Amino acid sequence: MHLSVDGLTHAFPGTGPLFHGLTFEVRPGGATAVVGPSGSGKSTLLSIVAGWLEPDAGTVTRHGVETVCWVFQNPHGVARRTALDHVVLPLLTQDLTRSEAQDRAHEILAVFDLADVADRQFRRLSGGEAQRLMLARAVATRPDLLLVDEPTAQLDLRTARTVNDVLAGISDSGAIVLVATHDPHTRDACADVLDLADAQRAAPVLP
Repeated sequence: MHLSVDGLTHAFPGTGPLFHGLTFEVRPGGATAVVGPSGSGKSTLLSIVAGWLEPDAGTVTRHGVETVCWVFQNPHGVARRTALDHVVLPLLTQDLTRSEAQDRAHEILAVFDLADVADRQFRRLSGGEAQRLMLARAVATRPDLLLVDEPTAQLDLRTARTVNDVLAGISDSGAIVLVATHDPHTRDACADVLDLADAQRAAPVLP
């Protein structure tokens, strides 16, 4: 299973290319940070990779990828459901019994340092806890391709550190993982880095 991107170019009407001739390959086994200046197309690239947006040129080939999961900047959960419930639900769709799903959910929550808040309602979680819960829930869905968009953008530095500390838990999920980020600490927590500034420098200058 791997993701191949070849010669990717994209621009929005009235603008120059966000990136030009972008080529890379990603496999499971470590998160890849997608970095670049504001407006460089990090979120746009994730949309193209997911198949939600057609590029102007180039190809995206998802070899063996059947399921895609996206974790957005702002965590969205069910206010009165517990953290445990959020992770149990996707596990129940995988032919596990309730007891088996709960046991597995506790294991996943522990990886993301959420064991102590398993029975806390989503609305009672801190920002960092809620974001880590979204990552835990994503891992529980067992996607082939996991896209994480600016996981620390809405967090203070201390809270962001708790999210960055658990990125290894994502890398161990067996999924292809791309993390769009402007946070240098998130970048450093990932195994590889894809800098869109390089693809911007390769773009032709429009008249």
